[in-house]
Amino acid sequence: MSTLAVAKKDFLDVRRAKIVWFVSSLYVLIAVLMFYFGQNNADDPEFYYALTGLTGNGAMILTLVALVTAYLAIAGERESGSIKYMLSIPNSRRDVVLGKFLTRSAVVVGSILVGFGIGAVLGVLWYPSIDVEMFLGALALTILFTLTYVSVAVGISAATASRSRAMGGTIGFFFVTTVLALFRMVSFALDWILNDIFSLELSRNALTFIEAVMSPLMAFFGAMDLVFPSQASRTAPDSPWYLEGEVMIVILLAWLVVPLVLGIWRFERADLG
Repeated sequence: MSTLAVAKKDFLDVRRAKIVWFVSSLYVLIAVLMFYFGQNNADDPEFYYALTGLTGNGAMILTLVALVTAYLAIAGERESGSIKYMLSIPNSRRDVVLGKFLTRSAVVVGSILVGFGIGAVLGVLWYPSIDVEMFLGALALTILFTLTYVSVAVGISAATASRSRAMGGTIGFFFVTTVLALFRMVSFALDWILNDIFSLELSRNALTFIEAVMSPLMAFFGAMDLVFPSQASRTAPDSPWYLEGEVMIVILLAWLVVPLVLGIWRFERADLG
């Protein structure tokens, strides 16, 4: 077997998971609600408000879709012992990790395409005009962002030997990089630790950059400036270069690659008993 063979077999398993279908359905519901309320009681509804709503608000749901879909990809099979059968076929451990990543990515991207597809149909039906370039840019950025969470979840799953540890690591990652970051608690903590305790006197811009490096969600919000008009910009015009959208894309790419590489490295050295 190979990476693609592992992915094909795994896809047959993951598509039967009811929790995956449930959280994916929530994202589709978000798409419908954003485009409905964007035009409801509006004489001249603007497409980009609905699209920014789907892109920004939908990101929270997509983190759950990605993590729920991928966190047991390998840890679940290690705990049950079925991973030994998969490796005896034979497959390399790298094939297993990459195959699982491809499968879980396909499921998540499928949810995104359905959500954006419904949004496109509703946009044509309910809005005076749609911006195709903006729409495709938002779709591409959303896919990249969501795949970073798939990579993290697969990486955690590859590095842990049980369901409980995979779940704990995934919940911890979600809580710190998503929940706390969204409520600016990460920013406050960085300011307190780096400036108040260590007296580094870092600027607000520097702290914002560190927060983006620590949280794919914050990097995603920073990269949204590349897609949406200036009136929706989240970055001040005089911000330094390291807060530009292109830098945020590089950070997201790092989040896509590094957890997967570390997961492969850890899994290749794991004692499977």
